[in-house]
Amino acid sequence: MHYAQHLEIQDKQLLKTLSYVNGQWLDSDKKVSVINPANGCEIAKVSNLGDHETAIAIKYAKAAWPIWSLKPAHERAQLLRAWFNLMMEHQDDLACLLTKEQGKPLNEAKGEIAYGASYIEWFAEEGKRVYGDIIPAPSDEKRLIVLKEPVGVVTAITPWNFPNAMIARKAAAALAAGCTFVVRPAIQTPLSALAMAELADRAGIPAGVFNVIVGDDAPSMGKVLTQHPEVAKFTFTGSTEIGKKLIAQCATTVKKVSMELGGDAPFIVFDDADVEAAVQGAIQSKYRNAGQTCVCTNRIYVQQNILQEFTDKYLLAVKELTIGNGMEEGVTIGPLISAEAVSKVDKLVKDSIDMGATLLVGGQVDKAGGNFYQPTVLSEVTNDMPIVQNEIFGPISPIIAFDSEEDAILMANDTEYGLAAYFYARDIGRVWRVAAKLAYGMIGINEGIISNAAAPFGGVKQSGNGREGSKYGLDDYLETKYLCMGGLTS
Repeated sequence: MHYAQHLEIQDKQLLKTLSYVNGQWLDSDKKVSVINPANGCEIAKVSNLGDHETAIAIKYAKAAWPIWSLKPAHERAQLLRAWFNLMMEHQDDLACLLTKEQGKPLNEAKGEIAYGASYIEWFAEEGKRVYGDIIPAPSDEKRLIVLKEPVGVVTAITPWNFPNAMIARKAAAALAAGCTFVVRPAIQTPLSALAMAELADRAGIPAGVFNVIVGDDAPSMGKVLTQHPEVAKFTFTGSTEIGKKLIAQCATTVKKVSMELGGDAPFIVFDDADVEAAVQGAIQSKYRNAGQTCVCTNRIYVQQNILQEFTDKYLLAVKELTIGNGMEEGVTIGPLISAEAVSKVDKLVKDSIDMGATLLVGGQVDKAGGNFYQPTVLSEVTNDMPIVQNEIFGPISPIIAFDSEEDAILMANDTEYGLAAYFYARDIGRVWRVAAKLAYGMIGINEGIISNAAAPFGGVKQSGNGREGSKYGLDDYLETKYLCMGGLTS
């Protein structure tokens, strides 16, 4: 296929343009184009399916579930391990596909492939440790036993910003627990999901256990994924606005739900911090994937007496970032996903300036192309500005001054979101005080990159519920069954 050569991938079979259901590749007359956001070029035409095919995928997942759930955990682990090995073996090709369809720099894409695969590796092992309990009984004639069992068919909708890892985090836990899985990937980035399906097939994961259904009719497909009676659990990563609608749809059949929704992450720099380390941590957190991550720094709070020092050093670091096509060597900032995303970011910047913010660097579309927005820093920002109260999802750093520890905590918590927060400080008392008072599910302390497979990823408040990764990550894919056994004495 000529697309494969254009993508410069070695294994041509990894470029799939058909959905994967029950071990088969499904075609359709209707197609949807996958566009490279860096240059606007079409990468591929992918078969465009809908609610009917989504229901079929769920039917096959339900049929595959009894056999998969009864397979010994160590056998499921072997298949997941084979899937992990194949992902790492093809890391370069998978990263190339990812960069072409999503835009992030190639090194970041390689990092995402390894990150996603690490969840498959983790849950391959953790699935063998799904333990139950024996509870002390109220009398000698009884035994109280607790078992953990897979919930059944799991459906998922995943976003475009991490088209490999967001699927891997969910599918790895689901399959390890003994569930079967149907995912609708973001229509902008289906190629990464379909490549994962190809490797799952090669790994020997049975037909019907892992299914990928691609289509652009999000509302109708979403209704099937959330309301189908054979679905036991639904999981979603995306905006809080859409998440609320999907939760409401799941309520009609009282499904188990886990949601990883929007974020508005504060990054607090106290006056006892290592300023150099704080600058590097903020750069890593803010500008990874051009700021298009749910846990990236959204607003930077700096204590007044180190404000100038931090700002000067931060500006120097921002100016060293290189914007361009992610396939080019040395690029650290790729494009935003679409023209609409650029317009949203640009409006937030302009509105902030109109409200009194000062533009220190950037603030416009870059000469690299229409989807490229310059890394931007704003000062004189206040907590009531829309750029602080909304998730930016772009390479913009609003800097806000604060005086006291209490002020920083109040401003940081002044949001409906509660996914990730970061702060830099060296006073041990302050570290414990601030960590206790920040209303967030994850907190980076003197660290800008916090996510890994061994740690529970998730938020509080309107940032969602449930956790992905870690030993806690299996809980959302398991049901607790209690057995009360009586009549055991003669």
